[in-house]
Amino acid sequence: MAISSNNPALSSWIPAPEGTDFPIQNLPFGVFSDAQNPRPRPASIIGNTVIDLCALEELGYFTNLLPAAAPVFSGSTLNPFLQLGKPLWRAVRQRLSDLFNADNDALKNNTAHCAKILFPLENCSLHLPVHIGDYTDFYSSREHATNVGIMFRGADNALMPNWLHLPVGYHGRSSSIVVSGTPIRRPKGQMQLQDGQPPVFGPSRLLDFELEMAFVTGQGKPLGTPINIEEADDFIFGLMLFNDWSARDIQKWEYQPLGPFLGKNFGSSVSPWIVTLDALEPFRTAAPVQEPAVLPYLQYSGNKALNINLSVFIQPEGGAATQICSSNTKYLYWTMEQQLAHHTVNGCNINAGDMLASGTISGPTPNSFGSMLELTWRGTKPLTLSDGAERKFIADGDTVIMKGYAQYPGNGLRIGFGEVSGKVLPAL
Repeated sequence: MAISSNNPALSSWIPAPEGTDFPIQNLPFGVFSDAQNPRPRPASIIGNTVIDLCALEELGYFTNLLPAAAPVFSGSTLNPFLQLGKPLWRAVRQRLSDLFNADNDALKNNTAHCAKILFPLENCSLHLPVHIGDYTDFYSSREHATNVGIMFRGADNALMPNWLHLPVGYHGRSSSIVVSGTPIRRPKGQMQLQDGQPPVFGPSRLLDFELEMAFVTGQGKPLGTPINIEEADDFIFGLMLFNDWSARDIQKWEYQPLGPFLGKNFGSSVSPWIVTLDALEPFRTAAPVQEPAVLPYLQYSGNKALNINLSVFIQPEGGAATQICSSNTKYLYWTMEQQLAHHTVNGCNINAGDMLASGTISGPTPNSFGSMLELTWRGTKPLTLSDGAERKFIADGDTVIMKGYAQYPGNGLRIGFGEVSGKVLPAL
């Protein structure tokens, strides 16, 4: 089904720089505050102009569209909106597209309302847009899983026997997910520096990033009721850039037999804007062929991968940023729909605002690997930054920056995510 708000010919009366991540065809959702009003509230954005959804609702622009019983955009998160479901998500986005269309002067000419609704981005602070009740991290890139398997088990045993049959995942810590720009403290923990030797305790020496995408859910079904793969898209609100920070030395010592713990739960960073699945529909593409064939509950038809360009930069303190990685979500072996169907096939319930991350997104070439572990091959092949400094893993003072966008062919129009960044602080 064609979504009219995705029409690449649309333009807005809100000015937007050429090549912006946020044209009128995007209309992502987030939460902001401004200098005059420090209360966080839901928002969208076009170009460099933040749109106050709470003010739009109070001024009656969503009358007869949203439930009248209680305001949807009056709180500090998007969770009440996420509970409403895809038909209303789509209707609100369409309403925004109509209001800010270049051919619509109704709001444009109401200067009093515009003063209450529109805010320059440089005067705003962006916040974590949802209350994340639960967080699941998957392991959905075959290239990443193979690379890690070769490093730790050898080429003949790179993939575990179950990997090609189900999307492997684990439940992570939602309380330590932070919005872009929040510093990350180098974690401490136990590490075994040499095989056969007792562990030591101290700051991680092998701090890493993981290039991921995360999707945010709407309200799911009751406990005990699966979401089947044909309806999975109805429960996926949108996507965000996700950096799953990892302490490789802590992780290696602790992850058997139960999986990641202190090596992961000290922090994950997300971009502030949620780009809706609707806005990304034009960029659907074929996912990798799955062989052997998966079980029926994981089988799907059509194009379920997304063609989103991803890049990672390291910026040392006081220095310039160097791009170290270029990847794409289309490389993911397991799709979002398969992840959600598998997650709930046993009756596990999901709630509005839950976050499910893809796992590291690595491509087929060395420059497309999505972690320092792979890019430097366990530190044996250091990277050189633009200032000549070498990196095997992430140093104190480094800022890791991830960016992502999908692009319409021919006209340069982007549907982007902005960026997710985090600076590493020394361990306490």
